[in-house]
Amino acid sequence: MPDVLDASPYDALLLLSFGGPEGPDDVVPFLENVTRGRGIPKERLKEVGQHYFLFGGVSPINDQNRALLDALRKDFAEHGLDLPVYWGNRNWAPYLTDTLREMVGDGRRRILVLATSAYASYSGCRQYRENLADALAALESEGLELPKIDKLRHYFNHPGFVEPMVDGVVRSLAELPEEVRDGAHIAFCTHSIPTSAADTSGPVEEHGDGGAYVRQHLDVAQVIADAVRERTGVDHPWQLVYQSRSGAPHIPWLEPDICDHLEERQAAGVPAVVMAPIGFVSDHMEVLYDLDTEATAKAQELGLPVRRSATVGADPRFAAAVRDLILERAGDERGQEVAPCALGALGASHNLCPVGCCPARAPRPAAAGADSPYA
Repeated sequence: MPDVLDASPYDALLLLSFGGPEGPDDVVPFLENVTRGRGIPKERLKEVGQHYFLFGGVSPINDQNRALLDALRKDFAEHGLDLPVYWGNRNWAPYLTDTLREMVGDGRRRILVLATSAYASYSGCRQYRENLADALAALESEGLELPKIDKLRHYFNHPGFVEPMVDGVVRSLAELPEEVRDGAHIAFCTHSIPTSAADTSGPVEEHGDGGAYVRQHLDVAQVIADAVRERTGVDHPWQLVYQSRSGAPHIPWLEPDICDHLEERQAAGVPAVVMAPIGFVSDHMEVLYDLDTEATAKAQELGLPVRRSATVGADPRFAAAVRDLILERAGDERGQEVAPCALGALGASHNLCPVGCCPARAPRPAAAGADSPYA
């Protein structure tokens, strides 16, 4: 039997994700949830939903979260971590508020949250915290006893997140034709966000050109590129590129876009490209459509050989990383000295989001941070 690991004072883990439709009839209601308050007409949502309709109206993210839940529960059981795992989404069932209500009914009072976003940004961190605050406000209005909620730190540079991506890039390089393999360029891909949101990502002292969002991605990309060089003996050139832009065209977003980048690389004589989606935890719609469908079609049009490397998904090393993060945070909460595990130059991220971290355009309450109204 494994030794019992101590997660106290925590009594549950909540996997918090974005959510997605699970059939054609779900697509527009799901997009209405995502865009609520923006006044986007239903006809426009139907146009946006075409990406989902190409895949039968089903987002892969829900099954991927179910696989991650299974991986976490398996890892915890095998290593003696007695911590139940729940799942809630921001925009589709199981909804966050419903899951928190269930957790309270089960007697959970100290909850750790794992968000399926590894980097600092408004949409990747604070917006999740705002949703947590909304859910707690709903439970408070029902007269329920509120749990104390903490969010696990950003895990972009934890070895259990990085090492599976290294493997994915090495495999993708090996899949390229031998005559173009050594000259292949690596395009490290992540979600584009408005430059104003990037510049204010992370704690206030990290604000500036690209903020923590860009710096964290560049740091991870360098770590992966170095590891790939050690594994293959080839120093592949690389660049951080962006995808999945949305919103008004007059608002500046992070560039270059992956499709523009493929055109530039082909024009520069690059013989092949590996697209490495380091900004995503799993192969959800942005990966399947923007990379596997749209960017791959662009590469075929250009006659440019491409491969897309795997995301982390439910890799056992990622499940082990989550266990490590839980024990790290629990030890810190108990006042023990802990040694956070992190690769690269930036070190481990903060445990508690400080005031001014990844600010919203319009201030809203956010839980699990220094400015939380739910201490």
